[in-house]
Amino acid sequence: QVQLVESGGGLVQAGGSLRLSCAASGRAFSSYAMGWFRQAPGKERDIVAAISWSGGSTYYADSVKGRFTISGDNAKNTVYLQMNSLKPEDTAVYYCAASYSGTYYSIGSYDYWGQGTQVTVSS
Repeated sequence: QVQLVESGGGLVQAGGSLRLSCAASGRAFSSYAMGWFRQAPGKERDIVAAISWSGGSTYYADSVKGRFTISGDNAKNTVYLQMNSLKPEDTAVYYCAASYSGTYYSIGSYDYWGQGTQVTVSS
């Protein structure tokens, strides 16, 4: 089993910044990839950003390109999401997830999920 713990969510004004952190523990082998996803009320959970530890490839949803940056430490199974120029439409519960196989930018490849952290952006 893998435990994922997110932190760093909160309330911020539009144009502000937040940094989310996620620490994974509990499984002997390092994950293949880690990602951030979000789910707004009444909407499906969508990918925000992901990082593949093999080669360091990153993926961003079009809506966050140029504003969000994913980074992490594979050895520590830790991933971060720096969110700048936040908009009210970024308001959602943000989830961290770990993948051990598959396509790293596909939500179906993620096996373990954190409990989520709320991000609220006021206008």
